[in-house]
Amino acid sequence: MKLPDETGKGDVLAATSVLQQRANEIRTHSINWQSYLQSQMIGDDDYRFITDYLNSDGAKRDALLQNQRQQCAKTFLSLLEHISKDQTIQYILTTMDDMFQEDTRRVEIIREYAKRKRENVWSPFLNLLNRPDGFIQNMTARIVAKLACWSIDPMDGADLNFYLTWLKDQLQVVGNEYVQTTARCLQMMLRIEKYRMAFANMGGVSILANVLSGRINFQIQYQLAFCLWVMTFSPQLVEQMNKYKIIPILGDILNDAVKDKVTRIILAVFRNMIEKPEDASMIKENCVAMVQAKVLKQLSILQQHKFDDEDIMADIEFLTEKLQVSIQDLSSFDEYATEVKSGRLEWSPVHKSERFWRENAPRLIEKNYELLKMLIHLLETSREPLVLAVASYDIGEFVRHFPRGKSVIEQLGGKQLVMQLLSHEDSNVRYEALLAVQKLMVHNWEYLGKQLEKDTKPMGPESSSASVKTKG
Repeated sequence: MKLPDETGKGDVLAATSVLQQRANEIRTHSINWQSYLQSQMIGDDDYRFITDYLNSDGAKRDALLQNQRQQCAKTFLSLLEHISKDQTIQYILTTMDDMFQEDTRRVEIIREYAKRKRENVWSPFLNLLNRPDGFIQNMTARIVAKLACWSIDPMDGADLNFYLTWLKDQLQVVGNEYVQTTARCLQMMLRIEKYRMAFANMGGVSILANVLSGRINFQIQYQLAFCLWVMTFSPQLVEQMNKYKIIPILGDILNDAVKDKVTRIILAVFRNMIEKPEDASMIKENCVAMVQAKVLKQLSILQQHKFDDEDIMADIEFLTEKLQVSIQDLSSFDEYATEVKSGRLEWSPVHKSERFWRENAPRLIEKNYELLKMLIHLLETSREPLVLAVASYDIGEFVRHFPRGKSVIEQLGGKQLVMQLLSHEDSNVRYEALLAVQKLMVHNWEYLGKQLEKDTKPMGPESSSASVKTKG
């Protein structure tokens, strides 16, 4: 799958974003530069450059920028520093963004000037992210992304963390009308491994998962799935995606997707999650998670469609083959472990299988009680009655089939959580919690009975020989 043109040229949907609609309006404004000159807010050289620049285009503008690179940077940065009126700042930022959009190499004009002056190239822009005006913030964010991605000197350190944190926070602002621009900036930034690792280290995958789990339109679904897709090119980040349930979240979106581009990008994410990891166990886990998320069923439906896009068809065939192979190798424990990790428990056959629990109860304590801790976490955090009922049942079955089950569950805090569910509003949850508590208690009685038997059994040599004789 090819990366779309990162300059955004020809991106019809980008032109419909709130930012671009307002930028179109701002371009029509007329700024009285003469008044700024007369009030000495700008100097003669800045006045001459900005008026010459705005009155030129095409080859004439290229020549102006070639001959006056340093003056160009000085003028734009000086205007941003000395002018406070929102409308004028909006116009300057839009003009700068257009300048970079026309030729990506022009970002070097700003970088070279800052380097020559030994100034921080990022400070003038990052400060603008604190302005109250939404357009100024988001047009600035767009410019920063271009400087960070197109310049030969990457963004790093505190500046990078500040910017990525700002983007992360903007994704979580309820009703953010500029969220499409935020996502667009992330789409650019996360193409670069250094930036995606920094974003992941500050909990970025978790934020993307949370936003994708909510009610968002198909355009944001596409953009954020795109962010996940470029992140899957770093195999170490695929493990984080498992932690935050990316596969079931994208599986739900795939099931309801009405736009081919959303389908296409989700299939590309899934393919990378199977192709990119080097750890065979992780590949297997991802395949099982996709089967659990009903992806195979959705693939069979998609195969009936006629897509013009060859990438979609190729990904459908690849995923179908890999998932079908994984089903053949799938053990009941693999299926169970994936279901628990997904957090989406249901009454699948393994839960009610006596043989399953007899054979696999000890495996729940593997990897430092990983699966047990997940079950108990679901008891504490889930609001789904079905999940709570199944988790309670599984806790009871573990206790019933594992010799130290009661003490393990008590140590992990599971017993108290199960008992709290005895007063749950849902009758099925109450019923399964009651059964689990009974199993906890019965287990205790069995243990007590064994202790009494042990304490009352004669242990002397005469008794031992008598016992042998009796058996004989």
